[in-house]
Amino acid sequence: MSPLTAGDQAVRHFIYRHFVEHARAPSKVETADHFGFEEKEAERVYLRLHGGHFIFLNPGTTEIRMAHPFSCIATAFRVRANGQSYFANCAWDMFGIPAALGMDAEIELHCADCAQPYRLEIRNGRPAPLSGLVHFLLPFSDWYEDLIFT
Repeated sequence: MSPLTAGDQAVRHFIYRHFVEHARAPSKVETADHFGFEEKEAERVYLRLHGGHFIFLNPGTTEIRMAHPFSCIATAFRVRANGQSYFANCAWDMFGIPAALGMDAEIELHCADCAQPYRLEIRNGRPAPLSGLVHFLLPFSDWYEDLIFT
């Protein structure tokens, strides 16, 4: 992958700013409209960002599925912060959202084994004490082999 252009970096920043403000990814049309270019150019930039692991596209499409730590689909990890409700991709990312926002948050999650609900608070950059265990099925180096499963 070649380095990102200044334009690619601007689109990446726009995607994240849009997520923070609207709790969802921008569509290709919204991105194209914002920058004043054609939808096909937004697709090309999305593909470059995906290739560099800056965003993750739904397989076989140019639709954003993840902009780590944010998820475009509902998951078992809901993070409430900034007056918004966001979804994290995994237990790792549920901590990433308040860290990225730099603010306190409340996290609702469910145990993947027994479905027991948990509520976790992040205050001043630290989680409140909570008993439990997070288990990652794959080592980090293998996550991009099948990121949706991971």
